[in-house]
Amino acid sequence: MSSRASMEHSQVIEEEPLTSCLSAHQLKKQREKMVKFSKQFEAQLVPEWKDAFVDYWQLKKDLKKIHLLNTNNNNTPTHNSSLSNTLFTSIKKFSLFGHQHREHELIHVHKKLASSASKGDFYETELFEQLADTDAAKEFFACLDLQLNKVNQFYQKKEKEFMERGESLRKQMDILIELKTAFKQQRAKGGASAQDSKEEASIPCTFSSEEDSVKDKTELEQLQETDELEKKDEVAYTEVPSSGELVKPVRMNSEDIGKQLRSVSSRSFNCQGKNLKINIPLTTPSRTFSAISYLVWEDLVNQSSKKCTSEGMSKLHVNKTKLHHADKMIRGAFVELYKGLGYLKTYRNLNMLAFIKILKKFDKATGKQVLPIYLKVVESSYFNSSDKVMNLADEVEELFIKYFAEEDRRKAMKYLKPHHRKESHSVTFFIGLFTGCFIALFAGYVIMAHITGLYRRQPNSIYMETAYPILSMFSLLFLHFFLYGCNIFAWRKVRINYSFIFELSPTIELKYRDVFLICTTSMSVVVGVMFLHLFLLTKGYSYTQVQAIPGLLLLMFLLLLVCPFNIIYKSSRCRLLRVIRNIILSPLYKVVMLDFFMADQLCSQVPMLRNLEYVACYYITGSYKTQDYGYCMRATHYRDLAYAVSFLPYYWRAMQCARRWFDEGETSHLLNLGKYVSAMLAAGAKVAYEKEKGAGWLCLVVIMSTFATVYQLYWDFVKDWGLLQMNSKNPLLRNELMLRGKIIYYFSMGLNLVLRLAWLQTVLHSSFGHVDYRVTGLFLAALEVIRRGLWNFYRLENEHLNNAGKFRAVKTVPLPFHEVDEED
Repeated sequence: MSSRASMEHSQVIEEEPLTSCLSAHQLKKQREKMVKFSKQFEAQLVPEWKDAFVDYWQLKKDLKKIHLLNTNNNNTPTHNSSLSNTLFTSIKKFSLFGHQHREHELIHVHKKLASSASKGDFYETELFEQLADTDAAKEFFACLDLQLNKVNQFYQKKEKEFMERGESLRKQMDILIELKTAFKQQRAKGGASAQDSKEEASIPCTFSSEEDSVKDKTELEQLQETDELEKKDEVAYTEVPSSGELVKPVRMNSEDIGKQLRSVSSRSFNCQGKNLKINIPLTTPSRTFSAISYLVWEDLVNQSSKKCTSEGMSKLHVNKTKLHHADKMIRGAFVELYKGLGYLKTYRNLNMLAFIKILKKFDKATGKQVLPIYLKVVESSYFNSSDKVMNLADEVEELFIKYFAEEDRRKAMKYLKPHHRKESHSVTFFIGLFTGCFIALFAGYVIMAHITGLYRRQPNSIYMETAYPILSMFSLLFLHFFLYGCNIFAWRKVRINYSFIFELSPTIELKYRDVFLICTTSMSVVVGVMFLHLFLLTKGYSYTQVQAIPGLLLLMFLLLLVCPFNIIYKSSRCRLLRVIRNIILSPLYKVVMLDFFMADQLCSQVPMLRNLEYVACYYITGSYKTQDYGYCMRATHYRDLAYAVSFLPYYWRAMQCARRWFDEGETSHLLNLGKYVSAMLAAGAKVAYEKEKGAGWLCLVVIMSTFATVYQLYWDFVKDWGLLQMNSKNPLLRNELMLRGKIIYYFSMGLNLVLRLAWLQTVLHSSFGHVDYRVTGLFLAALEVIRRGLWNFYRLENEHLNNAGKFRAVKTVPLPFHEVDEED
């Protein structure tokens, strides 16, 4: 197998003449090829495992030292030493043992057994003859041995991890198959009575879960008679309670309740002599409510019912929905395992190719034949000779095809090897087209607005009160979206794996070109409609006749967002709606990275949300027909709703922090919650100051906003960005930086500080000449959106470095079935 792998790698590499004296053109060509492979190597490696790959760049630096040394030696007259060396080499070749040592006259690689099997074997190279006389060669081979040992150790560690995961999944599949078989037997006996069929379909296992036990107990104790169709899809199991459970009541304090809910602890069931649990994560409101109500039921109500079951047996049911959750979890675990095995195969192939390339470069630079000797050692080393990963990958394919794809290999490969969506040149063309349209329409709109004087300070401007909020809202929204596209471009440029962090599917995720196309197209439509609206007003049409146009524009975008047809990025629209649903119901849904990342974006879009609330009120109440734009400001309930909108993003984000603390039990989430509470208090002080101008409220605004700003800046720099590390080799930064220029980080920190102080406008009441105050508000809101775009890059950079520090390249999917001790 190793010889075949080396042949495959050798075919990729072009053969080059081994000459020590190269022309300038050949040196330039060689340098271009080395750079080309370096870029190819960096582009194909697994970003989270970068530190575990061969340090090809360090080996190139050591090789450059050897090349410079050889160049200096060639320019120095060394006739006598060369003659003596040639004479010594000739005598050695004709000696009695010269033929036996010809292949080992340059280097010999020693293999040393490690003290423990987990560390693997160690390799150390011994140099002979001329190579032993140069420190540069010693450094090169010392680094080469270090890289080989590092690759072997990492490969062995990851291989062991994936093999253990594969073994766990085999056991999970066995349990799942057995339960599915029980359901098939139950359906086959559907002709019997409901009670009899339940008894006959029982298998010698017990089954219950945190989520399911609530539903089962309520069905058994409150609804004794179950629907006939539902009974056909259920299997009855028997649960044997532990000793003393029927008599001794259970009391739990708040800490025990938190632990039980976080771990989704379930009752054990016995299957073929093993005590097992099923744990379904509390990711939805129904599961969360079920878990909470289960604890209440256990503690308050269920004690009396336990005393009634003196025989020690209670019936529990498992329906198709419960098994569907377990099936989905195991399927996702198989997909992630297969992805990890694919990464490990890529790791092996790229490292093998890197060893071949650097050894060929060494032979070319020195004129020696080291490649055949060292390559034999690399080929026989553990990372290249082990076939466990290949066998496990084949087994995963077979299991997935058989049990999750209905024997359809093509269907299975769509899950196991999803293809990235190809980028079309037509997207780039339309980006340019709509960018030109947007610039032309925006220029015409600005000229017409300047001529009519709409944006100047006026006491009662119907246009600024009614139509301008729609333009302002769309401008902030698509500016934010445009910056997200810039973030994607920057993340891809520096190899930040944002798709893995956000758990995005490679087949449907938006590329930065798609984001730019959406922004340019949407803004062209928005500015075009607003230009038409303003044009009709200048032609003498009344506001009553044309005021419905901006409202129809907003309605069109809302209908497009919820459109059920498979047009205009349907998968991304559905994902956005699900994320918004999770944010609104944040205490009830399990919080993932994409959810709280999106909630943070909403915290920077409070002006947009307030404009949306005002515009919705203006059109829903019919005020646009009477031009009574002040109604939404006078009505008490609408005014209170407008103030509530200012708090909602911070409230949602605080609830997400509370849920993460509830799930993970880390105190840092409570501290993060305090940051958003301080932001809510500062926002409340600003709202009160807007209603009642006074020195007292002004002082409160300054105090609360200052405290919130300091809190937020600390969290931005230290927690979210991972900067301001005291012992870092980069002053006030961190050790690992994705960007090369340190000045960029210092500039970003300073810019974030300045933009965080935008609230001072509330105190200073600054304006731009005779421009309307709403335009000033739009400018300040745009600055906050720009700050958030800057924050996004460094937030994901820090998350990526945390993943890379733990070599976490695949998601760990929780498994539903767990074996426990009888005492537990």
